[in-house]
Amino acid sequence: MIIGRNPVMEALKSGREIEKLVILKDAEGSIKKIIGMAKEKKLHYQLVDKAALERIADGRVHQGVAAVVSNYEYCDVEDILEKAREKGEDPFLIILDGIEDPHNLGAIIRTADGAGAHGIIIPKRRAAGITDVVVKASAGAVEYVSVAKVSNIAQTVDKLKELGVWVGACDMGGTEYHKADLRGKIALVIGAEGQGISRLVKEKCDFSLSIPMCGKINSLNASNAAAILMYEVRRQRG
Repeated sequence: MIIGRNPVMEALKSGREIEKLVILKDAEGSIKKIIGMAKEKKLHYQLVDKAALERIADGRVHQGVAAVVSNYEYCDVEDILEKAREKGEDPFLIILDGIEDPHNLGAIIRTADGAGAHGIIIPKRRAAGITDVVVKASAGAVEYVSVAKVSNIAQTVDKLKELGVWVGACDMGGTEYHKADLRGKIALVIGAEGQGISRLVKEKCDFSLSIPMCGKINSLNASNAAAILMYEVRRQRG
């Protein structure tokens, strides 16, 4: 289920397979644009009252629209690398080591889209996957950012290094991010909320990057840290 105006609109734009579109009767604003897009794509939609839509949304903020879609299709790591090749760019990947908060995952996907990352790698176990909460938190960016699910993050880091990708860990005590050379083929590893990056994965990384902190709190939310590093890569790539 995709809920909310922006996520539904991005799903329509991207060509995502939508099985059913449910829209609030007499809704105004961008809902009219969504109806127009549905008509253009010859998609069936149903106009319902507020109580019916709230039942479908199960208490979540729906903004007058919800869509039932096919399950999210994860890609392979090779698909992400191929996307970079097709664009004629050095690969730029984000590896998430155990991010469990779906809001953080959605925010990271949204930033990855804006910063031009080619894709995100997440583990199959003990981590958030793509859910309707993630879709909404990403503001629909999940429709454009490739996400690969792997069995073992440490082994994936090894494979990327064999392919000439430099892997940097976001970790305290590393090189200050703005002093590091982040050009070329690169993957950034962001650790879980609280625990950070696992010891084995950290040991396999080529280098560590830290974000200077001036306040009383010595760490940032995972999605905020990821955003700072991603846009530094973007800046250095020009």
